Amino acid sequence: MGGPDVKTVSTKPYEGQKPGTSGLRKKTKTFMQENFVENFVQSTFDALDGDADTTGELLVLGGDGRYFNKDMTQTIIRMAYANGVAKVLVGQHGLISTPAVSHLVRSKGAAGAFILTASHNPAGPNEDCGIKYNSRNGGPAPESVTSAIYERTKTISEYRIADLPEVDLAEIGETKFGDSFSVEVIDATETYAQLMDEVFDLGEIKDFLSRDDFVFTYDAMHGVAGPFAKRIFHEELGVPLEQLLNCEPLEDFGGGHPDPNLTYAHDLVECMGLDQKGMPLKGVDPESLPDFGAAADGDADRNMILGKQFFVTPSDSLAVIANNAECIKYFKDGLKTVARSMPTSGAADRVAEEKDMKFFETPTGWKYFGNLMDAKELTGGKKDYNPVLCGEESFGTGSSHIREKDGIFAVLCWLNILAAKNEPSAPLVTVEDVVREHWDTFGRNYYTRYDYENVDADLAQKVMSRLNGIIFMFEVSNRAPVDIGAGFTLANCDEFEFHDEVDGSVSPHQGWRFLMEDGSRFVFRLSGTGSVGATIRLYIERYSKDDTSQETASALESLVQLALDFSDLHAITGREGPTVIT
Repeated sequence: MGGPDVKTVSTKPYEGQKPGTSGLRKKTKTFMQENFVENFVQSTFDALDGDADTTGELLVLGGDGRYFNKDMTQTIIRMAYANGVAKVLVGQHGLISTPAVSHLVRSKGAAGAFILTASHNPAGPNEDCGIKYNSRNGGPAPESVTSAIYERTKTISEYRIADLPEVDLAEIGETKFGDSFSVEVIDATETYAQLMDEVFDLGEIKDFLSRDDFVFTYDAMHGVAGPFAKRIFHEELGVPLEQLLNCEPLEDFGGGHPDPNLTYAHDLVECMGLDQKGMPLKGVDPESLPDFGAAADGDADRNMILGKQFFVTPSDSLAVIANNAECIKYFKDGLKTVARSMPTSGAADRVAEEKDMKFFETPTGWKYFGNLMDAKELTGGKKDYNPVLCGEESFGTGSSHIREKDGIFAVLCWLNILAAKNEPSAPLVTVEDVVREHWDTFGRNYYTRYDYENVDADLAQKVMSRLNGIIFMFEVSNRAPVDIGAGFTLANCDEFEFHDEVDGSVSPHQGWRFLMEDGSRFVFRLSGTGSVGATIRLYIERYSKDDTSQETASALESLVQLALDFSDLHAITGREGPTVIT
């Protein structure tokens, strides 16, 4: 019995198909150009060789449901057949969250996965689209693979595609095409729910959520998190559906920006009695507010944690989870290792030091954590148990249960911690109580991030050239500490370069760090997650052991101004302020 016809189609390269931190992201209309998707997908298949080869293998395929994903899904299925893939596992309606994709790759023994997402970027015909490839370990492809893909995109002259009928993505089940290829449509929420039941004591969390004095709410921001939230929080844990907001996936995310921060998750932020700076709204009755709120981004790998009129920074969230890891079933035999991205605050460092955990600092990008998780000899894990907790200040938290950050995992960590700290008949221990207790023990890392989005690329480079010049002059002066005003002394500065202990690779140009004698710092970085222009991120941090009750803006005001004056960012870019403050 034969199969569908395969044809070879001539094509020409497109410039700029270079995968960034999390895959290829461009405007949707760019993706809709003739052969644009086909070129990138064929280049990916061509770049995969050796252990990464997908010939005769299983491939996972899913995305966040944004505009044009359904078309790309059908195209990739046809190209997978033409390139020798044996089976494609695809989410119902094309939907699979990024963490669920990672779990499926690992649990099903897949060769890899195509994930159709631009993560926290807005969606629609005039907004953003994205595609990335995850490797056999379930994590983002390493730089060696993404570099090979990019090199192939520059020379590609043809692609292979099969004459397959359109697969019905609404119908769960398996369809065979010929003797050697099939497509199985699955409900990905089922396997993910099973994983969460292994990682957490869901019964304990359910009992806690049934308290009369505790109200939980979750905002999926019309992304792929919606079906997963309903499956976990409603079906497993009994949360009423009316407390789960914006859980219907929409191709344009309801016209919103699915980034779970104080600016863009405004529905939830207001619901929790906060303004866009994380400050309590005036004239609000606290008794009318939920006790715990959380939000997800478009592909459900990011999270935001809020208490009643209280914002938890992602850096503090990571540190609190690390400090209370024994409350979580997955870490019951001990959390061995904590890792954070370089721009993330040092709050988790203090926990790791106090509890004698191994600690690692990596560049921004979850693939670096994936490498670490797979290296048991570095993290002290056993063959079948390698507990690692990782976090990024960009609202990403995860662990070695998969190889991606996992938004719902972070929320369940917090619910498990609250469940463990609350006695059934005792007054409620709140999110704010847990964080303030943590500050009393470890001190507080006052922290904020300024995002300058869609900056002209040439102007962004001028800012970075200025920073390089300052670092050069500091080195010329033999790195002698220098008074830079506002009571701060610059003790060191550099451009962060990462040397991976696992594979020996070197990742230069990972951000500009300016470290003060008192432990304060500011960091500048160019983000690779936008689709146009450049995003400049400025990170500000000041540590205090005893004074932990100030407002963040007040505690950091002089250091923020110093960083802006130091970089001349506003004058160079013409901006009067950041697009987003978190």
